[in-house]
Amino acid sequence: MTIVHRLPLSGGHVMHVEEHGNPRGLPALVLHGGPGSGASPLLRSGFDPMRYRIICPDQRGAGRSTPVGSIAHNTLAELLDDLRRLRAHLHVDRWLVVGGSWGATLALLHALDQPSAIAGLLLRNTFLARTSDIHDFFAEAARRGDPEWRVLWNEARRRQCSVATVLADIFAHGTWEAQRRATLYWFAWEQRLSGGTAAPPGDAVLQRLVPRYRVLSHYLHHGCWLRAPTLLARCAALPAVPTLIVHGTRDAMCPPQGAQALARVLHGRAILQWAQGAGHDPTHPALAAAMKQALCNYANTQTFSANAP
Repeated sequence: MTIVHRLPLSGGHVMHVEEHGNPRGLPALVLHGGPGSGASPLLRSGFDPMRYRIICPDQRGAGRSTPVGSIAHNTLAELLDDLRRLRAHLHVDRWLVVGGSWGATLALLHALDQPSAIAGLLLRNTFLARTSDIHDFFAEAARRGDPEWRVLWNEARRRQCSVATVLADIFAHGTWEAQRRATLYWFAWEQRLSGGTAAPPGDAVLQRLVPRYRVLSHYLHHGCWLRAPTLLARCAALPAVPTLIVHGTRDAMCPPQGAQALARVLHGRAILQWAQGAGHDPTHPALAAAMKQALCNYANTQTFSANAP
């Protein structure tokens, strides 16, 4: 069963939301990565639709939310307000929040923003959005990626700003051709890091990817509004709910050290589970199996243990 909502938001945005599964099942909010990527069927593949009410919103500017690719009125504070509005609209008291990469970041922030709304947290390959994470991603691209990355790196040094700022300017103000070129080499670099094998995107796919990278570069330029206090510092105040961190041991986009740092901050309030040999790609068998088993355990026990408490 699928139910589609079009939820008006502030600033002229409209959120596209899909519900799948059992309307009387355990409510689960599924948060996509990016920012800017949009929800996909892949993100709900580990759920048993007979046991879960699976709620999949497209964040501002992403997926089928409108206006697509818009960075106006698109900040972290507004995303959190959107989740409050969505929960009220759907009349959900508490939900399991599931997210990967940036989706895990937003899941943590939603838990900090509305602790009473959180029944549990299932986090895959968490992105901590530290200044060093963003810097290292672009520095490695300049070292090992397409020559275009070195051009961007040199431009950032000349302007005494970050590569994310240079890219944000291209996607906000550049010509279509400039945005297209930036999309092609950013997509290729992400594929290389994640171990993906997708062919270079054609024109139809580029029409979807350019808005995605516009939103992503906008968030990275602003440090995802998480520079002070940092996400790790904020996480000390997370609610004491069942929390599982699943992370690929070979994730080059969100290095495993970040998962270890998050687990340390939570002082035993979270389980850290390694997906051996997996990178950032959620379709890797080890990651997919770990997420599916975690969702099965939660449906059975409302914890991430295979045995009822």
